[in-house]
Amino acid sequence: MNFNGFLDDDSSGAGASKLLSDVPFNNHFSFPASTTMLGTTTASSHHSLISHSRPFSSPGLSLGLQTNVETNGEICRNGEVFESNATRRSRGEDLESRSESDNAEAVSGDDLDTSDKPPRKKKRYHRHTPKQIQDLESVFKECAHPDEKQRLDLSRRLNLDPRQVKFWFQNRRTQMKTQIERHENALLRQENDKLRAENMSVREAMRNPMCGNCGGPAVIGEISMEEQHLRIENSRLKDELDRVCALTGKFLGRSTGSHHIPDSALVLGVGVASGGCNGGGFTLSSPSMPQASPRFEISNGTGSGLATVNVSDFDQRSRYLDLALAAMDELVKMAQTREPLWVRNSDTGFQVLNQEEYDTSFSRCVGPKPDGFVSEASKETGTVIINSLALVETLMDSERWAEMFPCMISRTSTAEIISSGMGGTRNGALHLMHAEIQLLSPLVPVRQVSFLRFCKQHAEGVWAVVDVSIDSIREGSSSSCRRLPSGCLVQDMANGYSKVTWIEHTEYDENRIHRLYRPLLSCGLAFGAQRWMAALQRQCECLTILMSSTVSPSRSQTPISCNGRKSMLKLAKRMTDNFCGGVCASSLQKWSKLNVGNVDEDVRIMTRKSVDNPGEPPGIVLNAATSVWMPVSPRRLFDFLGNERLRSEWDILSNGGPMKEMAHIAKGQDHSNSVSLLRASAINANQSSMLILQETSIDTAGAVVVYAPVDIPAMQAVMNGGDSAYVALLPSGFAILPNAQAVNQERNNGNNGMGGCMEEGGSLLTVAFQILVNTLPTAKLTVESVETVNNLISCTVQKIKAALHCDST
Repeated sequence: MNFNGFLDDDSSGAGASKLLSDVPFNNHFSFPASTTMLGTTTASSHHSLISHSRPFSSPGLSLGLQTNVETNGEICRNGEVFESNATRRSRGEDLESRSESDNAEAVSGDDLDTSDKPPRKKKRYHRHTPKQIQDLESVFKECAHPDEKQRLDLSRRLNLDPRQVKFWFQNRRTQMKTQIERHENALLRQENDKLRAENMSVREAMRNPMCGNCGGPAVIGEISMEEQHLRIENSRLKDELDRVCALTGKFLGRSTGSHHIPDSALVLGVGVASGGCNGGGFTLSSPSMPQASPRFEISNGTGSGLATVNVSDFDQRSRYLDLALAAMDELVKMAQTREPLWVRNSDTGFQVLNQEEYDTSFSRCVGPKPDGFVSEASKETGTVIINSLALVETLMDSERWAEMFPCMISRTSTAEIISSGMGGTRNGALHLMHAEIQLLSPLVPVRQVSFLRFCKQHAEGVWAVVDVSIDSIREGSSSSCRRLPSGCLVQDMANGYSKVTWIEHTEYDENRIHRLYRPLLSCGLAFGAQRWMAALQRQCECLTILMSSTVSPSRSQTPISCNGRKSMLKLAKRMTDNFCGGVCASSLQKWSKLNVGNVDEDVRIMTRKSVDNPGEPPGIVLNAATSVWMPVSPRRLFDFLGNERLRSEWDILSNGGPMKEMAHIAKGQDHSNSVSLLRASAINANQSSMLILQETSIDTAGAVVVYAPVDIPAMQAVMNGGDSAYVALLPSGFAILPNAQAVNQERNNGNNGMGGCMEEGGSLLTVAFQILVNTLPTAKLTVESVETVNNLISCTVQKIKAALHCDST
């Protein structure tokens, strides 16, 4: 056992202590009062040994060791001066403050037992040079727990013993932990001081109670009632402090020790935290009277209100927090790890998850995989024209998140704000959200997921946002799709750009997917990280161009004001959202599916009633959608459908002639990303012209062409800056996705699969129409109307194939 040099001052003293301990004590043995000790060290050793021994009843021994004078930390007996215990402790503490590497070179405990040998010369303690400390600190910032190989490399590079490197990192971690705990204790002491000051002010008021009505002294009975209330208040404040300590420990990932979560009724207000990314204090809200029902309140950190929850839900929230922290750790590790966790798919070239390596390295935080479910995991990295703070704010706001991915998210909502962040930021924000994630095809069901979204700042300009399904911790919750830890890591770059690493990891029931789309889902182009990244890049580019003051509609023949541009873009957004909702049967529009015997099984017919909706004509709306495979590249198909001069080859609304572009608003560097206003040519003077609003967009994962006939006076008002909410329209259009076989072929040829898959190979084309079949909402739907819409879809697909010289099969 090493005493860290506490007994190294004099080995003779240790020997004397050992000899004295061997002498038996009894009532007849005592030291005479005139006994002269051999030296200060020996007497001090005797004094230390006897002072720590059990008490004796011998009067002779008591007289022999009686201390006569104690002055200034020195003990005088029989005219001799001895060193006090306080001095010995300060010397021992000074030796204990040395590093563990120094202690390793100190005298061992075995040398202390040899009292007859001369004292060994003390070794010089090694002090690290400033250069060594600087290098060690730089490595510590990157990795606080180096392995043996890294320590050996450091020892060779810095000319240190491997044990010295090991002890230095141990001491540095201990120092860091001590600093963090000291900071936390300081924050808790502030809260205690605040509560103590409030109690003192209340006690001071109790000494001189005054009547609130007349201003005179209060009677004795009122004082006792007030004192009773104050005792209840004080007890509740203590419970609040315990709860804050428990929540703080959970957020910081460590146990709070003696603090516990009581079962009594109280109100907890967790306010804005201060002090960096990983820690901070919380402010308490103290109610004046005890609540009637057990509940606590969690502040949203921005002053917008409190969310009241029953105390019985606190355990549920605690499990939410544990799940979010585990998901965040998994996401960060997966994003920072490469092979063998992530491998290149031999067919597509995308980064896919090595399932065996994942099962070995990670414990499933969402529970075992349900029977019949398959896994889909992908990873993509790219640069986006948006800074980290703006992207984090967008992802944590459900409405802005849906606007950022308009064709992928049909509906989303924030069910509960468990925490809105600390220090006025999104760091530590935890939301419970619901979403409907869609693929524009009636053959792929909408994915309805309930998940936690957790945001954390890892460094300056580095954020992470993770999603994880709550099926494993919410009883009775089950769905056809589960979201394993998925999300993105965002790191700021120069000029307002950010480096985004996106990870998508899901499990879904493959039996519900049409066989035509199963390869597209398995390769990641349907719901994988590649599609999310492509949509994010396109939308951020669109927002950047629209917010630029130097952009003007260069191709427009009709002048459009700035307010007119905004109104026209808002109308186009509503048109595209309605189109996507009709294709995927969004619950937001309340579609009713029809089963018609003479309609092909791959064609979905739905209907709904439009009543008192200013954005739609009143009556019965019929929606028909289907998906087919086309033996042409997605880019060629998109250019054909978006070209107004070729529209007469497939569109019955073109009056048999080409259309003319009247207005054009660019939404991206690619000229095809735009909102335009088309005008059909009139065949004769008696036939009025028609306006068609059209939006086209394309990225590396897919394309859409959406259009709707609009009223001329209404569009003139919109282009002058009028409100677009009262323009009635029913959208139709196309959604184009690359065929998974094209991705495989392009990757095998050495091309960029994400870009090449839109240029070569086949396409998956979705065609959808919304038609007003009756202007009376109370009218009944007829079979003739269903057959008309079905024939319209079949005729349009055949015209497209004929125009592109495709095989009719």
